[in-house]
Amino acid sequence: MEILERVKSLLPEKAVSRIELEGCEIVVYTRDKDFFLNAEREVKKIVDQIKKRIEVRLESSLCLDEKEAEKKIREIVPENAGIHKIYFEPERSIVIISAEKPGVVIGKGGETFRKIKMETLWSPRIERIPSIKSDIIEGIRKVLHKSVKFRKKFLNEVGRRIFSERKTKRDWIRIIPLGGFREVGRSCMLVETPKSKILVDCGVAVGSNNSQLPYFQAKEFDYSELDAIVVSHAHLDHIGAVPILYEYGYDGPLYLTTPTLDLATLLWLDYIDVMQKSGQKPFYTAKGVKLAVKHAITLEYGEVSDIAPDIRLTFQNAGHILGSALIHLHIGEGLHNIVYALDQKFGKTLLLEPAFTNFQRIETLIIESTYGGRNDLMPNRYETEKRLMEVINSTMERKGIVLIPSFSVERAQEVMAILVEKGFQYPVFLDGMIWDANGIFTAYPEYLSRHMQRKIFRGEDPFINPIFKRIASRSEREKCWEEKPCVIISTSGMLIGGPVMEHLKALAEDPNNTLIFVGYQAEGTLGRRIQKGWREVPVKNDEGKIVSLKMNMRVETIHGLSGHSDRNQLLAFIHNLSDRPKRIVIAHGEAQKCLEFGKTVSRIFRVETNVPRNLESLRLR
Repeated sequence: MEILERVKSLLPEKAVSRIELEGCEIVVYTRDKDFFLNAEREVKKIVDQIKKRIEVRLESSLCLDEKEAEKKIREIVPENAGIHKIYFEPERSIVIISAEKPGVVIGKGGETFRKIKMETLWSPRIERIPSIKSDIIEGIRKVLHKSVKFRKKFLNEVGRRIFSERKTKRDWIRIIPLGGFREVGRSCMLVETPKSKILVDCGVAVGSNNSQLPYFQAKEFDYSELDAIVVSHAHLDHIGAVPILYEYGYDGPLYLTTPTLDLATLLWLDYIDVMQKSGQKPFYTAKGVKLAVKHAITLEYGEVSDIAPDIRLTFQNAGHILGSALIHLHIGEGLHNIVYALDQKFGKTLLLEPAFTNFQRIETLIIESTYGGRNDLMPNRYETEKRLMEVINSTMERKGIVLIPSFSVERAQEVMAILVEKGFQYPVFLDGMIWDANGIFTAYPEYLSRHMQRKIFRGEDPFINPIFKRIASRSEREKCWEEKPCVIISTSGMLIGGPVMEHLKALAEDPNNTLIFVGYQAEGTLGRRIQKGWREVPVKNDEGKIVSLKMNMRVETIHGLSGHSDRNQLLAFIHNLSDRPKRIVIAHGEAQKCLEFGKTVSRIFRVETNVPRNLESLRLR
């Protein structure tokens, strides 16, 4: 392949034993130990010249014996690093070190990391062990470790597709909405360029009475033609349909951040469980989830990666949930730049920094409008947190129970962080996937806000505070109803199933209790009906029959905790972008809000503004 021959020609002839591709990364294997240890400056010059990532590794036959290498690593790394496990991937000359404190493994200025490399001759990788045990993280790492041979072949094939010369009859760039335009749910967008086709997000419409899946039947869509799937974050309306495509036969890469992969896997498996328990056939099986994990390529914020012959991808912080990303697509050699800003929060929260705005070039901005209506203005964070605590504390004084339906990812953790920050002392019970999600949060403090990172590194991790207690069985669920006063945070966030329904049925008729909504309630969901003022709601009893439940408990909605930007924050995000877009596309909102926000954007920023429906393709160039 031309790119590999070019790199080989720029390196000392004797230094190279072979060159391979791992996705967009070029891996140079060598038998020269001195070159392996000292090639950094020479490689950097080549990287600056060809604008591709290059890593040098020593052939594994020349690395220190695995047992000796493990012994040496444990001698080099200080004991307080809390090394959990060391395992080797000889196929790639890599040693993976799992530790409680990765920073200690790296050492000041990277000195410990370099010493490991120098004395073992393996290329180190470091993983953090979460403070709360996570079966999901362990499972994913085990799958990837056991699939090293498959992954090596797969990444080589991905690289071959990226760097191969490709000719098509297309000379346009266009987007084709397959879901999530003039609606909330099943976000999915096909991007066509002169040489590539990628899918951005691939979600399901949870709780929808209409079609829950994207328009896979659209004539423009063929999964076998996709170069990649890129997902923004781990909410089902953005990732819920990904395993379906792998079960159909898609065998290409899935690009996402590492926390997004972990959280997505948690949600995918739970979705299967929820569907089965409700008597419905799941759209996919655990096989599809495993295939998605095996084909995943994770990227960090700010890491530029070729993902197709004429597309480079960069993720940046979206401020929405852990690992959520704004997606920047650089097409061709400066031909066009797209920023996909679904979902995002342009406001600081306890957990996350505001959405990134320092994009150097944007021709097309695709932005959400979930809260883009003229009346969608949220109170400031101080007032929001104050109001939340007032409602909770007044319920505690009545010796009642607060029930908070919550998404397991982000909203639950945000409420937990607020309770700890405010010094709350009553028991807080966590039901559903929240505890599992907490484990994933503790694995990635570097993705959290600087304030939260400082607290965690000082030993004040809010997710392991003793006020939080896990509900792991039905008997524990029933027991917590007697622990008055207390708070229960439970999935699902829109009352469309899950353990929260058991809590609702047990607590709804007591006027001393309070139901607090802290997140978006989609039209048609039970949560939206109660929010609208329904005082009797239909629920299933233990025999599966529909009965009427009286809502005597107080109902409150706390606005301002949303992981989405409100109208003013959306406008501020556009205003603060380093480069002014030439075109703005409005998506991810109820139809009227999309149209309202589109008119406002057009009037204020005086740029071309489009509000397409699903299946209305839009040519960008």
